[in-house]
Amino acid sequence: MSLSPEVETQATDTLAMSPEEKATIDTILAENAGKPGATMLVLTLVQENVGYISPPMQAYIAEALDVPLSHLYGVLTFYSFFRMAPIGRHKISICLGTACYVRGGPMLIEKFQQVLGIGMDQTTEDGRFTLEVCRCVGACSQAPVVMIDDDILGRVNPSDVAKLLRKYK
Repeated sequence: MSLSPEVETQATDTLAMSPEEKATIDTILAENAGKPGATMLVLTLVQENVGYISPPMQAYIAEALDVPLSHLYGVLTFYSFFRMAPIGRHKISICLGTACYVRGGPMLIEKFQQVLGIGMDQTTEDGRFTLEVCRCVGACSQAPVVMIDDDILGRVNPSDVAKLLRKYK
């Protein structure tokens, strides 16, 4: 499947797809391109199988499905399930539900950003951590709450952050 010169230029403006990613996407496109709702179906399957949908992947999929790249981008940014970059080995989610917000969630965000040297929705250069916000994990009595992978950590204090991170290699 070849890209038009315009899409090819856009796709090479960022990191290119690996041969494995391209093969996975080609298989998904071959099996689903003609189905009703193919855009959402293909994007969901790529997300599940590759883990993210980078700008080069977006351009490739848009060309293959014959849909505007802006349409694909609109879908990807509307649904929080989709990621446009790979995530780290450990996902850190800082709760900003009402109880966590009131009990110091924003201060935790600042501390995690400071210690990790990244902003929200970014991944450390070594690929170890990705930092994000979530709205509620259902542990309001333990606020403020941080989730690292599947671990729910309650009553987290900014002074605890560096020590917490050492547990995750």
